[in-house]
Amino acid sequence: MKDIFSELVWRGLVHQTTDPNLGVWLREKPRTVYAGFDPTADSLHVGHLVALMTLRRFQQAGHRPIVVIGGATGMIGDPSGKSEERQLLSRETLLANIAGMEPQLRRFLDFSPGPNAALLLNNYDWIGPIRFLDFLRDVGKHVPVSVMLSKESVKTRLERTEGGLSYTEFSYMLLQAYDFVYLYRNYGCELQIGGSDQWGNITAGIDLARRVCGVQLYGLTCPLLVRSDGAKMGKTEAGAVWLSARRTSPYQFYQYWINLPDDDVGPCLRFFTDLPADQIEATLAEHRNDPSRRQGQKLLAAELTRLVHGPEALAAAQQASEILFGAEIEHLSDAELEAIFADVPSRTLPKSRLEGQGLWIVEAVCEAGLAKTRSEARRLIGQGGLYLNNRRVEDVELRLGPQHLASQTILVLRTGKKKYALLRFE
Repeated sequence: MKDIFSELVWRGLVHQTTDPNLGVWLREKPRTVYAGFDPTADSLHVGHLVALMTLRRFQQAGHRPIVVIGGATGMIGDPSGKSEERQLLSRETLLANIAGMEPQLRRFLDFSPGPNAALLLNNYDWIGPIRFLDFLRDVGKHVPVSVMLSKESVKTRLERTEGGLSYTEFSYMLLQAYDFVYLYRNYGCELQIGGSDQWGNITAGIDLARRVCGVQLYGLTCPLLVRSDGAKMGKTEAGAVWLSARRTSPYQFYQYWINLPDDDVGPCLRFFTDLPADQIEATLAEHRNDPSRRQGQKLLAAELTRLVHGPEALAAAQQASEILFGAEIEHLSDAELEAIFADVPSRTLPKSRLEGQGLWIVEAVCEAGLAKTRSEARRLIGQGGLYLNNRRVEDVELRLGPQHLASQTILVLRTGKKKYALLRFE
């Protein structure tokens, strides 16, 4: 077995542990470790990557990972790190969210048969059937209210003059604590990992197991994902960066990492890639020597996009990135072009404009807003400053037809290095 704890320390992934000798304990024999993910949306996002990659490292080191989807806890809502109560989700919404998350979770872990095969479980399967009175007697009886009130996630909310904390969210800690006990009893799970905001829930489970089973369980928290400027990692003006290609396209996902600030490259390479220490250090040295080449960002973007979306999506994202720097546009779909040029001005014209004699290139330039008059458009083309699908236009009399489309319905026009406009034909 690899020394997983030393690797986690080197990667900066250890925030707190419940035992100073956790590293020694992990070296004794293979352990079973779990992390939970509540289905609050139909996709995971970048904020989940720390726990997912940590579970992945445990499995690669010879330990057995368990992923718990919170079909039950998701119906309650975790108050940890939240300033106000979550919106309760319906059973139907939770099921749809779980269906969206499952294939994403399977990309990170190996579920094929073996001694440390990963398990994917839903805590509704064991919490759902429990009757309320039985839960109060079997679980609530063993959890002092004073202990619950001392947890940071509870204290923070109780100190707020507005909103406060409902009994529903207050009980969340009991449900997660019971998860740990159930997983110990049924799967021999002895270690729970999570973000630093999960410390209270993790220690509650350890305390419950000690009281009802007489055993010592363990916890490890990872740092929350924050950029060097203090902003939350994985947040953009458009919202969260999702692992779903439908919510965040592979190109947008790739570009997020390409545009990462230099100070964040090192931590993210250590957090989110399987690359060994020597390769990461060599890349960072090269990056420091010439930051303008963005070698660190390119490696990070490639490794993560391949892992999350697959090699074909990575190739498409890299091709799309090259297009923005002038590569010829071909073999792309409308959806891919729309993702690449999401912020580019566009106009929709009737498809009939491409029929018959076709659309005069001079008129197309004016329609796209790249020239105010035909004479200006003519002059632009004559000076070699117009590009159609990133190919220079040399014929001022060119007539555009369906064969000139870059995708099913889109033409891409460019002047200069980066002034783009789209024409859609529908």
